[in-house]
This record gives sequence, structure tokens and C-alpha cells, in this order.
Amino acid sequence: MGNTSKKLAAKCTLLTKDEQKYVAATFRAASKNSERIREDDLIVSGKVDAVSLEKFWGPQIDPRLAQYLTNFLFGSGQQKLPTVDFNRFAELYVYNVRGTVDERMMVTYNSLGKDYNEEVELPYQLLREYCESIASTYIKMLKASTSKRAQTWMSKGFRGRASHVQALGEAVAATLGDADTPQHHCTAQQLSRWLQMNILLKQLAELVFVNLYGINKKQGDESPTPLPPMAPSLLPIPEGLDPMPDYPAFIDLSHIVWLNSHIPQKHQHKWRFLFSSHIHGESFSTMAGRIIDQGPSILIIEDNSGHIFGGFAPESWSLGPNFGGTDESFLFTVAPKMRVYPATTYNNHYQYMNHHTKTLPNGLLMGGQFNFGAIWVNADPFGEGSSAESCSTYRNYRRLSKDPTFRIRSLEVWGVGDKPLSVKESLASLSTRSSVLDTHKSDRSFLQMIGKPQVSDGYREAKND
Repeated sequence: MGNTSKKLAAKCTLLTKDEQKYVAATFRAASKNSERIREDDLIVSGKVDAVSLEKFWGPQIDPRLAQYLTNFLFGSGQQKLPTVDFNRFAELYVYNVRGTVDERMMVTYNSLGKDYNEEVELPYQLLREYCESIASTYIKMLKASTSKRAQTWMSKGFRGRASHVQALGEAVAATLGDADTPQHHCTAQQLSRWLQMNILLKQLAELVFVNLYGINKKQGDESPTPLPPMAPSLLPIPEGLDPMPDYPAFIDLSHIVWLNSHIPQKHQHKWRFLFSSHIHGESFSTMAGRIIDQGPSILIIEDNSGHIFGGFAPESWSLGPNFGGTDESFLFTVAPKMRVYPATTYNNHYQYMNHHTKTLPNGLLMGGQFNFGAIWVNADPFGEGSSAESCSTYRNYRRLSKDPTFRIRSLEVWGVGDKPLSVKESLASLSTRSSVLDTHKSDRSFLQMIGKPQVSDGYREAKND
């Protein structure tokens, strides 16, 4: 790193030592080794009232986000500045990656061309476009990523289509107010509460700015070219897709990101492909056999009208007369809109599956009552389903399918997180576990020196007899 970068980094106390190196190198490349960046160094003016892709960050940024960033860096209107210094450049990174709620509010106001003032209301449509621009940039980064997980998803038909990316941004913004009431403006108080609660927006912004500012660069790499994005932590590892050359994807990359952000964090790292009605056949018995004892899972259904919906089952599926699951369960739609319906805890009718019984319904149910389920998949004939108009099991619930009864066009089940060990595997794991003292010979020698018996050896000998 040149002396210019070192001097710049020393001026900013907001950055950690490691960040100073990377952000200063990024600033130096964009400013051509000077102490200030001009807007033309970042943004190339295109058609009238339009912003083309920027010079430095390249095609991995949504043009709308590029405009929002220049609003923050240079200002807007008559107060617009011709250049920006390193501190302001660093603030944009720090406030988005680990800023306080007040700092993130200031970024939001300034990016949308407004002064941060508690009396100023922000147009909801503007906030929605802001969310869409961040979601769009994140998906662009995923699609440019060289990581195996991103490449595997995309190679199987999960594309990140523009309409679904837009729906992801809309879904992030929709959490701002009451889903049933049209939103026109947002007060500072509403914005503050929203920024505190909206974890997905924070994660998306953090990943976007870490990439834009080159924090994922390898040590010694000061290349000014656009960077390959870091490992996408919001995208799970796909397991079980590789052997299927003709996998029929019917959901999108944006849907996976949205759904994965809502399941418990301990399960977000991996999705395990369990069942597809297209690949394994339209058979309830086959589906049941493939999803039983597989741990938490996500059920995804596409009806004959193109509505896509489903539910998260926090416990393993099993055949039986009783409801299972916990209040971590939720239902969702991903098309035509992305919405999540969490548990109310009013009742525990989270998941039920039964087959070949005479006294109880045969099929799969999530939420509600028999004959009035939020999701009902009939066992025989397989392919028919229904979704009730109301369901007290889940909050703010609305019918998931287009019509109360439907034909299933596609049905998939994915296990999430690591597969749980079976009883046999658990016993085998216990029997092969070595003694602690076998791996700490110095401890064994010390016990012998002070005359203490090696209790674990005695137990092991007794067991082998």
C-alpha cells in the first residue's frame, strides 16, 4: 500500500486496523491516488435522468443504489459537493455494516436525498425502491460469485429473475407497517423501529457494502477491478442436487434467501433435498418415506394457478394421530408476494401427517383443524390440496393458494440444517468415542505419578469383557 493510503487510513478512527488497509486501497484506486473522489470517478452519467453503471464498482451494483450512494457521499440539489473525502467514504461503509440505528437512519435519509430530521417523513415508495436496490445488488453479487454453493443453485435453474428480486425488495419494505393497510409515508419513529427489527435488511446491506469496499480482498491484492463477492452467508449450501441433471426448479434464488432468513439461525447453513413430485413421482407414500425422521424441513407447493407457498416444520415428520412441531413453525408465500405468517401459540396444530388409517384424515396438514387446514395435502388421491380462509394457528394468516381447493403443480420438501442422527447412529457414535485420557497421555502419566487410579480404563476393560 502506498503512502497515500496509509495517510488516508490514519485519518479515520471509525475503521478497524484491517478495514483501514482495504478501504484505503479501494479509495485510492477510485480516486486515482488523490485525497478526494469526484462523482465522475464513481458514476458515469448516461441518458437523461438515468444513471448508468458505475466505473469503479462495475456491473455488480444496481443503478438505483449507485444513485443513492452518490446522494449520501456528495449530497443532492444545490448543496451537492463536487468531491468527497476519505472520512465520508469510510462513513458510508461503517454505518451500513455496523452502524447504530441513528447512523443507519442518517444513511437512509441522506441516500434518499433528504436531511435527517425527525419531522421529515419519507415516501414509502422511495423506501421500497431503496430496499429493492439493495436486494438487487445482493443478488447481482450472488450471480457473479465463484462460490460453489451459489454456482450449484444457479446451475440447477435458480436464476435470480428480476421480477422475483423486486418482490424480495418489496417484502423487506412491507415489514415497515401493517401488511393490511396501504403505506404512503414513513415517520422517523416508524423508520427507527423498522431498522431495529428488520434483520434481513441489515444482513443484505452488510454483505453488499463489505463487497463494494473490498473487505473480502486477499492480503496483498490491491487491484482496482471489481471484486468477486465474498461467500454468501444468506444462501445455504445445497445438498443432494448434484446427481440430478434435469432438476425442475420452480422457485427462485430470491425465494431461497427470503425463506432461509426466517428459519432458525442454527439451520440456515444447509438445505438438504428430500423430495420432489416431479422427480420422485406423485406418491404420498414415497413422499412420507423420504421426509420422515429428517429433522426440520421446508415444504414448498406450487398450485395450478402459479401461487407458491408452504411451511416450515421445526420437527421431524412422523406418521401418527397427533400434531407435532413447535412455535418456531411458520407458513409463507413466495409468489405472487413474499410473506411470512408466524405462530400465534393459540394452538399447537403445527404439523400432522397420517396414512392408511380409517378413523383419521389421511394426508399432511399444517395449521388449523381437520377439513379446515391452512395447508392440506391429500394422501389419496395425491395431487389435491386445500387452504382455509382463516387459521388461528398463524398470525395475520391469509389463504395461501389462489383458490380454496387446488391441484398441486409442484411439491418439494427440503431438510434444513444437518440431518439428525438415528438411534443406531447415535449408539455407534458413543461406542466409537475414545476416552478423554487416550487423547491426553500427559494427563495419564501425571495420574500414575500421583498414584490415582485410571477409572476410565477400568470401565473400558469391564465393557470389553
